[in-house]
Amino acid sequence: MNTFPPPNTFAKRLLLTAVLAFLSVCGNAQTVKHRILLFEYGSGPNRMLELDADGKVVWEHKPPSIAVIFEVLPSGNVLYAYGGKPTGVQEVTRKGDVVWNYVSKSAQVLGSRRLANGNTLLAEQGPCQALEVNPKGEIVRITPLKTSHAEPHLQVRNIHQLADGHILAAHEGEGAVREVDQTGKVIWEYTGVENAGDAQRLANGNTLISCGTQKRLIEVTPDKQIVWEFGAKDAPELNLTWITSIQQLRNGNVLVGNFLRGQEGKGAHAFEVTHDKKVVWKYDDHSIIKSLTTVRVVEE
Repeated sequence: MNTFPPPNTFAKRLLLTAVLAFLSVCGNAQTVKHRILLFEYGSGPNRMLELDADGKVVWEHKPPSIAVIFEVLPSGNVLYAYGGKPTGVQEVTRKGDVVWNYVSKSAQVLGSRRLANGNTLLAEQGPCQALEVNPKGEIVRITPLKTSHAEPHLQVRNIHQLADGHILAAHEGEGAVREVDQTGKVIWEYTGVENAGDAQRLANGNTLISCGTQKRLIEVTPDKQIVWEFGAKDAPELNLTWITSIQQLRNGNVLVGNFLRGQEGKGAHAFEVTHDKKVVWKYDDHSIIKSLTTVRVVEE
């Protein structure tokens, strides 16, 4: 004789099966959404796009010449360097209006930062130096940067001013990250990083470095020990190709820009990763862009 569980038990099992199936589907879905800004560069056009949380283009801006790094200001405006002739840094509104512009006398500028005092820091190439300019366009300070790379285009990428006034710079062509004081004296350096695009000092005193074509992101201590690393082997499905940009998010995770140069159409352009190496968000839509250099989450 066949026996069946009591009706209540059967119903509970059926409900449990349905719930587990639902959770399985949801677990595979991308539940995290981000509004992002990005610079498309490479085989596609050089342009800035803003995408809403559903991945739809809501704003487009074309820089006057090659541009690869930008910063979203508290006002919502965007600051970026442009590297043509002339070369310099400009601030634009989300309507595309230029509200501030500085023309550099160097060979090329591709990195810049707005400082807390309202001045702007430029990563000049040829000569390789950090230039601080006030809102009137007046040069306040010039800090020489050390690099062995002679050709201007790859001398320096992103730069940051630290709390003590020192400059932390990523030297892409040489594959080095250096901290210098206001006279240009090297205080700290980490070398052997291919195509270093950015380096950021963390609250714990360590330094987070995007390691370019080494296809990895590392955190190193002041004594140059790697205490955390995320690379191609940790998430093969992302097709890490060229790690160009990093953003420390408020939740403690890191947003990473993956420049798919030569690998267009495969993998993720950007992703968010936790400290335990869990990828919780990725942008892998290849119908809108072919490759990007810098990407930023617009945090409210």
